Amino acid sequence: MLNETDRARIEAAIHQAEARTSGEIYCVVAQESSDYLEVPLAWAAMAALVAPAVLLTAGIHVTVPELGQGWTAAQMSEAAETAARAALSGAILLQGALFVAVAIIAALPPVRRLLTPRALKRHRVRRRAHEQFLAKSLQATRERTGVLIYVSIDEHMAELIADEGIAAKVDGQVWQAAMSRLIEGFKTGRPAEGFEAAIGLCVDILAEHFPARAGDNPNELPDKVVLLP
Repeated sequence: MLNETDRARIEAAIHQAEARTSGEIYCVVAQESSDYLEVPLAWAAMAALVAPAVLLTAGIHVTVPELGQGWTAAQMSEAAETAARAALSGAILLQGALFVAVAIIAALPPVRRLLTPRALKRHRVRRRAHEQFLAKSLQATRERTGVLIYVSIDEHMAELIADEGIAAKVDGQVWQAAMSRLIEGFKTGRPAEGFEAAIGLCVDILAEHFPARAGDNPNELPDKVVLLP
């Protein structure tokens, strides 16, 4: 995700930025925010349920032996029942095989990422970011001025969570430019540059509303970037 040089550059950018503001910036990078186990199962179930309808639409139909002279009503009923059972058994086997095949294919990471709805990805990324905000105690700063910058690489998404002291003064939309620069850096293979640009834009906003006070600007959170599996 990030090499040692990248991490050193990001941590230096955080340290320099916090010299201008009483806000605290904390960075977390995750490879992926969820395993999305339900996605392959959902696609497999959909394929298995739709398959019989597709076969019927394609013209597949149940046949029974030609009924000739001398067949009794019981024999005709038995022949029809046998044909129906065979068709039903075949459909069940087809559905089972299709479910397993689609589930295996859809579970492959590149395929799963492609099949996962963007709205679900956004929800999971946002939820993981909030979990990290609390886990890293960003809500415990003296003036409630903690800022979490969270990146989820596989989803190509980022979240910025500002504590209530900042949210009361700064509209949430102002962070979008910083998040765009951050994601652009990861997409182009220059994550450290993306972080540096995003941190620079964030501190411009923070310094305007929460400037550093001479002699009273403690470093309440570590100036580091955390990597999650």
